[in-house]
Amino acid sequence: MNPLIKTLLALLFPLAAMAQGLDGSDQLIVVTSKHWSDIQGIAQRYERHGQTFEKFEAPFAVVLGKNGMGWGKGLLDTQSRQGPVKQEGDGKAPAGMFKLGTAFGYTTTTQTKLPYLALTSTIECVDDSDSARYNELVDGAVVDKDWNSSERMRRSDELYRQGIVIQHNTPASPAAGSCIFFHIWRGPSAPTRGCTAMDPANIAQLFDWLDPSKSPVLVQLPEGQYEQMRERWKLPER
Repeated sequence: MNPLIKTLLALLFPLAAMAQGLDGSDQLIVVTSKHWSDIQGIAQRYERHGQTFEKFEAPFAVVLGKNGMGWGKGLLDTQSRQGPVKQEGDGKAPAGMFKLGTAFGYTTTTQTKLPYLALTSTIECVDDSDSARYNELVDGAVVDKDWNSSERMRRSDELYRQGIVIQHNTPASPAAGSCIFFHIWRGPSAPTRGCTAMDPANIAQLFDWLDPSKSPVLVQLPEGQYEQMRERWKLPER
């Protein structure tokens, strides 16, 4: 479709435009929890077959933010939705529909089709809203520092031994939340500060399965909101 015509249609028919979040995507990860405040959830992978998404292998457990979920800033406009809204430092995982970015980890190289960032001791994720680098992974050894707060990505534990960037708040709006990833959990009942974490075997499965050429997308919602948005967002049955 001509880009100008597509833009005009989006302006004239905004609800139809909202349903285009999965258009062109052949891989989908759905993460759901029982309620907004829950710290535990279930992830299910899907692959597109024709016009429909079909489940791929078995679901697996994940942990969410210590304060559950809140509407995030992703592919679709969720500003008019009812429920909590994610903000910087609130301990909530983002709810909505999101693209996935680079994989990262402690090894120099790894087997994945995703772009891969080998974490060194100087790689940081900037969580200072006043920085021009807010919500970015940067090498503090080569970038001029304009931030007062960041997260060191090469940790002394195993949490970031393998991880994947969730493109929440990209491009970044101040104070809307930053540094959101898939990563390894501390355990099945230990929440995160806003990321979605899982058993090491499951993050390894994502490294092996995800393919950027298939435009993978994450949909992360409480169950009630998933059912509310399912038809509008063209989501598969859980």
